[in-house]
Amino acid sequence: MLKKLAVAAACALTLTSYAAVAQESTLVIKLSHVVADDTPKGQGALMFQRLVDERLDGKVRVEVYPNSSLYGDANELEALRNNEVQMLAPSLAKFDQYTKQLQVFDLPFMFDDLEAVNRFQKRAKGRQLLRSMEDKNIVGLAYWHNGMKQMSATKALRLPGDAAGLKFRIQNSKVLDAQFAQLGATAVKMPFAEVYKGLQSGQVQGAENPWSNLYSQRLHEVQPFITETNHGVLDYMLISNARFWYAIPHQIRTELEAIIDEVTYAVNRQAEEANLADRRRIEASGKSQIITLTPEQRQAWREAMRPVWQQFEGEIGSDVIKAAQVVNRKRHD
Repeated sequence: MLKKLAVAAACALTLTSYAAVAQESTLVIKLSHVVADDTPKGQGALMFQRLVDERLDGKVRVEVYPNSSLYGDANELEALRNNEVQMLAPSLAKFDQYTKQLQVFDLPFMFDDLEAVNRFQKRAKGRQLLRSMEDKNIVGLAYWHNGMKQMSATKALRLPGDAAGLKFRIQNSKVLDAQFAQLGATAVKMPFAEVYKGLQSGQVQGAENPWSNLYSQRLHEVQPFITETNHGVLDYMLISNARFWYAIPHQIRTELEAIIDEVTYAVNRQAEEANLADRRRIEASGKSQIITLTPEQRQAWREAMRPVWQQFEGEIGSDVIKAAQVVNRKRHD
C-alpha cells in the first residue's frame, strides 16, 4: 500500500507538465520498435497507428519508428522513461533491471505452447505483472506475442550436449545466460539489429528465435540447422511512460485502451499464423535443415534446463512460477 501511495504521489508531482502535453490540440505518441514492419509486432504498431488515425478525429497522432530507426535495444527504455518516446514494445527479457518477476517468461520449458502463455497472461498474476514497473515510470498496456522460440546453430542440435562449446546470441537476460551455461555453451549479448552479421561472421554460432524472426531477418540463410525446440516464448510488452499515460484525458485514454485491446487480439492471432507460414517458407527454401525432436530428446532438453528454474525461483517468486505452472497445458513432473 505504501509503495502504491508513493507512486501516486510521484505521478501527481509531475502531472502538470505531462498534462500540458496531453492538452495540446494533437497528442503525439512516438512508438518505436526494433523489428521489421512485416513482423507481428511491426504490423501491430502500424494497425495501432491506423486505428488511432481513423477513430480519434485528429486528437492523437501516432508516429511509428521500426527497425531501431529512432531508438535501439540499448537505449529505448531510458528514452521512454525520459518521455523522449511514449510507447515501446520491448521483449519481456529487456525488463530485468526494473522487475525480476517478468523473468518467468524466460525460463526454459515453462510454457508448452502459446495457449498456455495466453492463459497465464489473462489471469490475475499475469495482469498484475503489467503494473509491476509503475514505480519506475513504466506502465504495461498489453502483451504481444511473437512466438515460441527455436534454437538454430551451425551444427545439428538433437541433444543438450550438442550445444556445448558454441556461442549463442541472447538478449540481455540473466536467465538466458544461465540457460546456455547449463548446456555448456557461451551466451553473447547482442542487439537484435546485429544478429545477422554476428551469425554470418561467425562471432556467434547460434541463436534462439521464433520462426517469424528467423525468416524476416533471413537468419535461416546463415544458420544451416534449426531445431524445433519450442523451449521458450518470445513475447513483448506494449508499454508507455506511466506519467505521460495517466495524464492523457480519461476519455481519450479509454479510447486508446479499446484500440490496444483490438490490436492485441489481431497481433497475437497473426503471430501464430506468421510463425506457421514462415516455418513452411524456411523449409521450402532448403537453406536450413529443420530438426524435429523425438519425445525422448525433448525430455532430455527439459531435464537439462530444469536447474535454471531453481536458480531463479528466489528472484522471480515461487508464487509467480506456480501460477504459470498451474495454467500450463501439459504437466511434466
